[in-house]
Amino acid sequence: MNLTMAYSPCPNDTFMFQDVAAGQLARHGYDVAVHLYDVETLNRKALEGAFDVTKISFHAYLLVRQHYQLLNCGAALGFGCGPLVVARAPLQHADMARVRVAVPGELTTAHLLFRLWAPAAQQKIFLPYDQILEAVCSGAVDCGVLIHETRFIYQQSGLICLADLGQWWEAQTQQPIPLGCIVARKTLGATVIADLEKLLRQAIVHSRAQPGGTMAYVRQHAQETDEKVLRQHIQMFVTDFSVDLGERGHAAIAVLERMARAAGVIS
Repeated sequence: MNLTMAYSPCPNDTFMFQDVAAGQLARHGYDVAVHLYDVETLNRKALEGAFDVTKISFHAYLLVRQHYQLLNCGAALGFGCGPLVVARAPLQHADMARVRVAVPGELTTAHLLFRLWAPAAQQKIFLPYDQILEAVCSGAVDCGVLIHETRFIYQQSGLICLADLGQWWEAQTQQPIPLGCIVARKTLGATVIADLEKLLRQAIVHSRAQPGGTMAYVRQHAQETDEKVLRQHIQMFVTDFSVDLGERGHAAIAVLERMARAAGVIS
């Protein structure tokens, strides 16, 4: 069966799905064409139904779940892993109503969390996530929301953290923070989706058991090349929730949906 699968070049995704890229699913009858895009492009393409299986933000999932089914594996969901709001100089929460804020994509969970944290923010500038650090440093914006590798290196550029949106979320909800997920097109049918979920879970378990075998693929696509940063990224975003969302993971997603509805972000 021919399939398309898309995920991001970020270390957590390439770490989890190295076996998929290596063609391991062919042994089980799936010829998978792999595509790599940044997360906001993946979100936009999911709105178009571009891929059979795809990584997207949980924010985007709330908008496409009529056509895509959430898989119980492959998610970025956990504690202490939220987006960071950073700036060159201290700003108050009330300042968000007047300052220019760089955000990594309108459909990202980072944007949803920022909206929940700072609903009065007006001057949001949407940029690819890997351009936000430079935009803050150059003064093109007053502050920015960092995700992925950049959240580990902002201090090297002399920036300060104004808010940890993950800590804020956890304090508000007592739940892990749902960031990204893997979904499958519902038209694939329940049998195929269940089989793919099983195989992807096996790939993730294999990568966690033998991490050394995945790092060449991770380095090939990562924006940041520092080995310590790559391993920090993987450790933070590839968790037991990535193997199985479980009841706790699904409860966190339900809370995110309720808060998004209450804020008028989704209808």
